[in-house]
Amino acid sequence: MLVPIITAMHVVTVLLWIGGVSFVTIIIFPMLVRMGDSLEKVLMFQSVENVFVRLARYYVVVVGITGFLLLYLTDQFSKLFTMQTLGITFMLIVWGLYSFILLFERKIFAKVFADNKKYDPDKIMVLLSRAHWFILALSLTAVFMGVLVNHSKNF
Repeated sequence: MLVPIITAMHVVTVLLWIGGVSFVTIIIFPMLVRMGDSLEKVLMFQSVENVFVRLARYYVVVVGITGFLLLYLTDQFSKLFTMQTLGITFMLIVWGLYSFILLFERKIFAKVFADNKKYDPDKIMVLLSRAHWFILALSLTAVFMGVLVNHSKNF
């Protein structure tokens, strides 16, 4: 009975997390790119991103804990990085990438945008939008692979 409860917690938290990434990527970024005032763009981005990052950190922790519990309880650790658990392995890699980005977000942004006089806010928004699309594509691919591999007997 424990595995279905943890699985449900895991899936719901992934939905919230990837849903948030989808919302920011598909709704917020196009809106920001179309805004005229550069200062308004930056302020709007910072306010949305600050809220989302706090939630995303929580989601990533919950997904990590429930994911590792599921691997342990279903005895899947020994099968990681094999064709049998390709979906889980890819999900783990994407989770690790997200964790790294969220953990070092401030340092990454400080390094990338160290010379802020050199950067145009409009170009930064386009760059961040593309990065979000890439992350969303990775996330959706991980979900797709996880469902395909784990729920298909012939894969």
